Amino acid sequence: MTCALHARNALGMLWLSKKDVVQTADAVQGSFVYRHAPKALRPYLKLARMDRPVGTWLLLWPCLWSTLLAADGHVTVEHLYLMALFAIGALTMRGAGCTYNDIVDRDFDGAVERTKSRPIPAGEVTIKQAWGFLVFQCLIGFAVLIQLNMFAILVGLGSLVLVAIYPFMKRITYWPQAWLGLTFNWGALVGWAAVRGSMDWPAILLYAGGLFWTLGYDTAYAHQDKEDDALIGVKSTALALGKKTKPALSLFYGLFIFALLGAGILANLGIIYYPVLALAGLHLAAQVRRIDIDDAASCLEVFRSNIAFGWIVLLALLLGQLIQ
Repeated sequence: MTCALHARNALGMLWLSKKDVVQTADAVQGSFVYRHAPKALRPYLKLARMDRPVGTWLLLWPCLWSTLLAADGHVTVEHLYLMALFAIGALTMRGAGCTYNDIVDRDFDGAVERTKSRPIPAGEVTIKQAWGFLVFQCLIGFAVLIQLNMFAILVGLGSLVLVAIYPFMKRITYWPQAWLGLTFNWGALVGWAAVRGSMDWPAILLYAGGLFWTLGYDTAYAHQDKEDDALIGVKSTALALGKKTKPALSLFYGLFIFALLGAGILANLGIIYYPVLALAGLHLAAQVRRIDIDDAASCLEVFRSNIAFGWIVLLALLLGQLIQ
């Protein structure tokens, strides 16, 4: 009854926005949020980053990769069902995380050119409305989580501490991207747990490697805001690494590919996994080669290209399971 009441109240808040909706600075051009969504819902879709879906993909990929990694040579309807659940969960919980992040960072966001058009600093959504929307999204995420086995549920709940602390890390360390890596790759543990009902080294290695993948792509992303961040006192790896960013990206991505290689060996994937994985490595190498850390458009393009990278790794895992 309490959950239903929270959900009803949260839904009711969706219709309280009074201001016109401004397109977010780095939204995907032609996004359905601004073209087709009801006007009253647009601020909340912006809060959930529906106009910038790349983050949902980046949260989803470790879940899907781990699910296939745990398939043990047999990709079944059950695996596909779990992957569908993870897609819903990633969409919802990425939105919840961003909503929470925007509540905490509302003063910082208003001082940064790229983020001042977000719904809270732009005045499109009040703090109370944002909290209501956060509750609504969390209820959906919880409904997805309880479809899993008990061990996977407990593993999934373990991520909440990481999510809660993340927005504050940029205030105390130049490496908040490392904390984001711990948070965003948690699905590598949940996916394996959902299939096997246990925790094993392939999943742990995938999770550890994912930390370095996130360090890479989010450092590229952070270079968009480095001037504003320096002025307002926000810390990031972009500021910490500066001109050493490209060598650092090479190291981060190299460690991630090495982790994917090790996870494949431990999971006894078929030999075809490795040449396809090599293509994924070339994709990351191309990111490092073409990024211009002083060009925000280049940084955003490289960041978004990790969607394609995720598909290559997914293909490698699928073939590695099906062709033994």
